[in-house]
Amino acid sequence: MFVTFSSLYSFSGVDTSGIKIPYLDKMVHFVFYFGATIFGVLAIQEKIKIVSKEKKLFIAVVFSILFGIIIEAIQYKFTATRHGDIYDIVANSLGALLAAWVFKRFFSKYLSLK
Repeated sequence: MFVTFSSLYSFSGVDTSGIKIPYLDKMVHFVFYFGATIFGVLAIQEKIKIVSKEKKLFIAVVFSILFGIIIEAIQYKFTATRHGDIYDIVANSLGALLAAWVFKRFFSKYLSLK
């Protein structure tokens, strides 16, 4: 919900002129989708017990990437103050893929919501 809201809400009244970090918006996209993918994997792990951890991770990553593409298409087609960007899709996808790697490498054996 947070990612959807943040992606579609118009922040035109917010003054960000004091923030001068190159590619900050791409870093934000990366972090949002990194977090969303980690939380997605955890949620899937708690709800679906009969599927392997690798398939759960695959489902979360594919969903995150497709969701990012859909949000960018909606921004491009249906919003006046937001603009769809192919580089946002790349940042979203890289965030999801790094989350999958981090989860598989460091947390898949130990982490649970319980």
